[in-house]
Order: sequence, then structure tokens, then C-alpha cells
Amino acid sequence: MSAINNVQDEIIEEFSGLDDWMDKYAYIIELGNAVEPLEEKFKTPDNIIEGCQSRVWLIADQDGDKVTFRADSDAIIVKGLISLLIRVLSGNSPQEILDADLYFMKEIGLQEHLSPTRSNGLLAMIKQMRVYALAYKAKLGN
Repeated sequence: MSAINNVQDEIIEEFSGLDDWMDKYAYIIELGNAVEPLEEKFKTPDNIIEGCQSRVWLIADQDGDKVTFRADSDAIIVKGLISLLIRVLSGNSPQEILDADLYFMKEIGLQEHLSPTRSNGLLAMIKQMRVYALAYKAKLGN
């Protein structure tokens, strides 16, 4: 099992103990509050994810053959959502990120409990993370 799937399974397990969606939202907000804010110098138009209703800044760095992500948002629930994506995808190779089946979102019920605009924003975040992975893959030449 891949590292990405191991983390997704951990997240599914954490959410399985939460009975209703108010508890799940509270947990997502808690995760967002735990994220270290991005420095202001990174909160530039170049780092904003297009397609999100809230402002979300995402940066990626190459660490050897791995990609690491950092992000911030002006909406606390969105900050929690991007923190979940970072937890799953950060620290993996570009190819692992590109190949990842992000099943945890369906398993914890995110897709049916987010508003259409939040769902679109979540998809935009994933797309941008994959764009970074593709760019690093090209840079690494593999």
C-alpha cells in the first residue's frame, strides 16, 4: 500500500469516530487552525488558486525527488480542507501525486456535504497540486 493510501486510511479512521456533520466540520476547522500560516511574501496573485470562492494560496517546493506543499486560506473551513490535501499529497514523488486516487474524500462524505462552490474549490486545489507535480516531474526528467 502506498504512503498516500496509508494517510488516506488514517484520515478515514479519524473521521469514522465523528457521528454527525457538525462534528466533522468542527474537526476540519480544527485542522485548519493547526496549519502554520504562510508568510505574507507568499500571498501573491501567482500563488492564488483560481476557481476557489475563498482566497487560497498554495506553494510547492521540490525536496529531492519529492514535492512538498504549503498553503493558507482566508476561510477557515477551506484552510482545513487544503490541510487534508497537503497531509495526503505532500512529501510524495510527482508521479505518486499524479497517480493518486483521492478516495478519502468520498469515504468521509466530503463530496455530498460541501456546497457546490466549495466542491469546485476543492477540485481546483487538487488540480493545482497536480499541475505542480507535473511541472516537477518534467523538471526531474522522469
